[in-house]
Amino acid sequence: MSEVKIKAESRTEFGKGAARRIRRAGLVPAVLYGHGSAPVHVTLPGHELMLALKTPNALFDIDLGDRSELAIPKQIQRDPIKGFLEHVDLLIVKRGEKVVVDVPVVTVGDPAPGSLVAVEHTTLSVEAEATHIPAQIEVSIEDVAVGTQILARDIALPRGVTLQVDPEALVVNVAAAPTAAEVEGEVAEAATEAAGAAEGAAAEGAEGAEKE
Repeated sequence: MSEVKIKAESRTEFGKGAARRIRRAGLVPAVLYGHGSAPVHVTLPGHELMLALKTPNALFDIDLGDRSELAIPKQIQRDPIKGFLEHVDLLIVKRGEKVVVDVPVVTVGDPAPGSLVAVEHTTLSVEAEATHIPAQIEVSIEDVAVGTQILARDIALPRGVTLQVDPEALVVNVAAAPTAAEVEGEVAEAATEAAGAAEGAAAEGAEGAEKE
């Protein structure tokens, strides 16, 4: 994974008001910590940070002026409605050091006709060198037969990457796709249940009105 060089500025203001002023200036409040050092509070350029964070477990080369530190995102806070970055925690790492991270699972290939592929784990927890974290873990579903269950232990990991979850954990399940008749039946059943619930609610409402 390539390093993303980004320049940090020291942050001395704290609190919600200060955070809002920082974000209005196009910056994002952040804290850099790890390896027993005191937390370093900084601001980072918002646009550059947003682009870099599109890559899971991005590796940052943070320019602090008097020194630089390698770091990976540990916690990302976003506005729940608008989605903009509110705050980022960055963990300092060293070259050769191993870290435990969650890596996205991506299926590749075309499944067998008539099958339905369900990804039960969208990420896998693995241990890898901080400077060699895989961007994603690929799971081939090319012509995989219906009824196949791909467990964590079945997945080929890149060299130097080790699994940190239960090897028996179900990651991908390949089941038979429902037929048109089955889908129609489920829709009809759901409609019947909804109609019954509506009738029950109406009856309760009428009974309550009579009592009044």
